[in-house]
Amino acid sequence: MTKIGLIRHGSTPWNKEKRAQGKSDIPLNQEGISDAEKLAVRLHTEEWEVLYSSPLKRASQTAQIISNRLGLEVSYDIRMQEVDGGLIEGTTEEERIEKWGSGWRELDLGIEKKERIKERGMSVINELVKRNTGKNILVVSHGALISHLVRELDPVKLRKEHMKNTSITEVTLEQGHWSCKLFNCTKHLEI
Repeated sequence: MTKIGLIRHGSTPWNKEKRAQGKSDIPLNQEGISDAEKLAVRLHTEEWEVLYSSPLKRASQTAQIISNRLGLEVSYDIRMQEVDGGLIEGTTEEERIEKWGSGWRELDLGIEKKERIKERGMSVINELVKRNTGKNILVVSHGALISHLVRELDPVKLRKEHMKNTSITEVTLEQGHWSCKLFNCTKHLEI
């Protein structure tokens, strides 16, 4: 069995302002750092062997906090970065409506297409499994990419639920089939 823990990065100033981040390289805020430390304490009580991360600051900072606690080296892969938000990056919903109207989602604003997201996301997953068969793998990434991956790996489990900062979603590969064992869990923040 191979297990992958998909972690959404900690909170950023843009999360608080409800701004689309996409590939913009935004660092964690103090809450994000604190929550990532709580997550690292939780993960230290579990068995994880490998740690990968998106190179974007908010994910790499989260991964480094986990790395410091677990003693795992972080490997970075650009394919794990967030969905490219095109022209909407840095904007709030209100700003998008003001600029492009309420139908902005139907416009071509340079947002990465679902087919491309699926292709790059699954290429990472397949490569990680091939390289780390039978291991427990942590991947620090981003909410939209994680949602797309879970939808592809175990469509039955995906709920229309916003991925929470520092949440962990666990998917396992057993006998050629993926299943989601834990979804969007932030029990470490309840302490």
